[in-house]
Amino acid sequence: MAAANDGDAPAYGDDRWTHVFEEQIKEIFGHEATGFAVLNGAGANMVGLAAMLGRYDAIICPDTAHIATHEAGAAERLLGVKLLTAPTASGKLSPNDVTDQLHAIGDVMVSQPRVVSISQVTELGTCYTANEVARLVEVAHAGGLLVHMDGARLANAAAFLGCSLREFTTDAGVDVLSFGGTKNGALAAEAVIALRPSVVPQLPFLRRQSLQLASKMRFVSAQLSALLTDDLWLANAAHANGMARRLCAGVADLPGVSIEYPVESNAVFAALPPQAIPTLQEKFSFHVWDESSGVVRWMTAFDTSPHHVDDFITHIHKTLSPETH
Repeated sequence: MAAANDGDAPAYGDDRWTHVFEEQIKEIFGHEATGFAVLNGAGANMVGLAAMLGRYDAIICPDTAHIATHEAGAAERLLGVKLLTAPTASGKLSPNDVTDQLHAIGDVMVSQPRVVSISQVTELGTCYTANEVARLVEVAHAGGLLVHMDGARLANAAAFLGCSLREFTTDAGVDVLSFGGTKNGALAAEAVIALRPSVVPQLPFLRRQSLQLASKMRFVSAQLSALLTDDLWLANAAHANGMARRLCAGVADLPGVSIEYPVESNAVFAALPPQAIPTLQEKFSFHVWDESSGVVRWMTAFDTSPHHVDDFITHIHKTLSPETH
């Protein structure tokens, strides 16, 4: 960002940093991929989804999906569409979740399923394999639907799966996805990536209309380009994932703690005794995922150190040790 701040540059993305970023997207996701830098993850989702939806359409997604739970009704308010949510055991849609909604196609009395939206990584920290994504895409496309991937933590999924970004996106048939930079070390930098050429023409206008076109776009693109250079995105994500595994290993056998979902990314979901949660929150900040069951979500990041993790583990052990109760 400091280098991009040296001198003048054309506005609204007609700068060399944005051009480099756009070429990197093609190199990584395929020559037909087109990248659009945006400012935040929710905005990336709205811009990408808008390119695939009509006024009477609906989105099939898990009931835990970010667009359904933590974007303040943006899809309903800004896109004017209905969300068809499906309960899942691990945050992942199944092909049956898609086919169960296809009966509505052609019925003028109901919203028309048009897009399947999945998150990679899911909101429960789990990852779709490339085969799982491909199977969902196959079912969706057979039913005339398009597939959107919320990739706020796309890098973490690739690090866990040990594969390229392309393998579970372009090669699996995904139509539009977001690529998260903010959760992987960037400052207000995300991207919408169109893998279906037919949606590309409207995306520049939708990005502008959705208030996601920055006048000084070079500062956004410079960050994304830096992440995509020399696999920095992968190094950051792999480190965050490793810190989550370290945390899980440090508490998994502790009486009173149960790990609720497989640790496949940089998220650890743990059930704790209810009285332990406020004690830990006096020193550490984390989200209570389900108050009724005492499930909390612990997130690690690109800059989480082993010392941070070990310090947290030590406090968890002290809080739950019999001597303190």
